[in-house]
Amino acid sequence: MFAMFIAMERSLRAARVATFTYFILNGTLLGMWVVQIPPVEERVGISHAVLGGFLVLLGLGAFLGMQVAGPLADRLGTRTVVPASALLCAATLVLPGLATAPWALGVALLVFGFANGCLDVSMNAHAVQVEKAYGRPVMSAFHATFSVGGVLAALAGAAAAGGSLSPATTLGAAGAVGAVVAVAASRSLLPAPAAAPADSPAGDGATGSGATPTRIWLLAVLALMIMLCEGVANDWSVLHLRTVLGASESTAAFAYGSFAAAMTIGRLLADRVSARFGPAAILRYGAGAAAVGVTAVALSPWVPLALAGWAVFGAGLSGCVPQLFSAAGHAEEGAAGANVSRVAGLGYLGMLAGPAVIGWLTHLVPLDVTFFLPALCCLVAAATAGVLRTPRSATPARPSEVGTTG
Repeated sequence: MFAMFIAMERSLRAARVATFTYFILNGTLLGMWVVQIPPVEERVGISHAVLGGFLVLLGLGAFLGMQVAGPLADRLGTRTVVPASALLCAATLVLPGLATAPWALGVALLVFGFANGCLDVSMNAHAVQVEKAYGRPVMSAFHATFSVGGVLAALAGAAAAGGSLSPATTLGAAGAVGAVVAVAASRSLLPAPAAAPADSPAGDGATGSGATPTRIWLLAVLALMIMLCEGVANDWSVLHLRTVLGASESTAAFAYGSFAAAMTIGRLLADRVSARFGPAAILRYGAGAAAVGVTAVALSPWVPLALAGWAVFGAGLSGCVPQLFSAAGHAEEGAAGANVSRVAGLGYLGMLAGPAVIGWLTHLVPLDVTFFLPALCCLVAAATAGVLRTPRSATPARPSEVGTTG
């Protein structure tokens, strides 16, 4: 009996490591495309404006992939869908590097975005499964390691640029390595929970009435608002310091750097805080702190205060999205994939829409004034954080119940 318990513990730890691996892999594959944007843009011969339109296709493909992979993960199990999605993502990474015409790049980004969306939602669904088995919050740490993948991509991209490698060679090599990693990590993934058969009605991500629970849509709207805020920081933080406060280019770069660093550190700490105070507290006080941070950015006449504001903004937002994904995954037995796909999909649309909305608002008001929009989103999220209070029936399994995960 003791030997069986030890074996299950080892299996669970291996599944957690595998989940970390897929999050890092996803961040690396996406990051490899990002660092290759300039040479690909030059190779295809398009303007920044046209590239911006093609990046929308990348987002659209990701959204569609999320909606397909979520229900599939419930039907077939994440042990099947996660590695398949990772292989598809690795295989399609080379497509933008092979494109020589604008239309080909558009199609390539749509396909790669679809594969990325499949991997994103399926690995989050498996992360929910691992969290249930652990019986305590572990989701935020997974999201933190996604950023590690971006760092690895930046290092690999710099090395490729130093070696004068073409985009196709660089992306193809990265995809090949990614495929090997995807296959190797698949052995440690957890099988589908015995309590939630893949062909059960819940496996479709629906209730008995066939409708998505209202709580899931509330979580999705909150994800949209929080990820809208993340998108604003990603695309406008550097420009804010450069154009509004007159900072140098090197100093302005620290705006996004402080935001990203604070977010990564916050996600590494958020699981412990959530275990002690609950996910609702993470969203309530995190979003509240983020509102204070971005308001300081909007009102600050000084660069140091603005940098501090972006850091507080990142730290406050850091634990919010993982709690929303986790709550969606725990909401219904056998429907983690479908529910996470809804929350992640709407959230992803928010991340895409945020920068565009800010850009449109700058035609009406100064850039710093537009930051009151994400501040408002944060305040609404903080006020409605009670939606994260999980019903008793949906709480994660105790560690002693790990064996029920198969």
